[in-house]
Amino acid sequence: MIGNDIIDLNLARKDSNWQRKGFLEKQFSKQEQDAIQSARNSFLKVWLFWSMKEAVYKIYTQKAQQRFFAPLKFECFLTNENQGYVCFEEQTFFTTSCINENYLYTFASENEAEVTSTICAPNQIEKRIKKSIEKRTGIKVADLVKKKDLIGAPQFFFQEKLVTRSCTITHHGNYGAFAFVL
Repeated sequence: MIGNDIIDLNLARKDSNWQRKGFLEKQFSKQEQDAIQSARNSFLKVWLFWSMKEAVYKIYTQKAQQRFFAPLKFECFLTNENQGYVCFEEQTFFTTSCINENYLYTFASENEAEVTSTICAPNQIEKRIKKSIEKRTGIKVADLVKKKDLIGAPQFFFQEKLVTRSCTITHHGNYGAFAFVL
């Protein structure tokens, strides 16, 4: 399974008040809070940890087929500036993040699967997924059907046969992204 999350950093700067009283304590462990407070750029560290948690949450909800809100149960660890892992209920999920001046994108997986992942405009996501599936499988775009599972995760089918083993979509502000495993 895979998960992803994207943050439009300009929108987050404008709309988010992550420094309000109690926010960090409700979302982040003591270790994460310490890393945020000591970071050269606390704003980026908040959104990096948030996107790591969200990407792993998407993996877990696909597996469990149920949604919940418990960000403190997901604990983030960085191995370098762009890679890390998240621990949740004695499981470890691996993350890779791409950070630039416009967005922060995190991709998470349980293992080393062959993944297709692309950042694009939010209104282009479904079209781009289908084109990517066509390129990888030869199945024509017009023959692919998108359905959602019980929790709303996207799945793509060809003649009632599931094509994507795991698919995840994210969008925020001006940016969108998708990732899938066949």
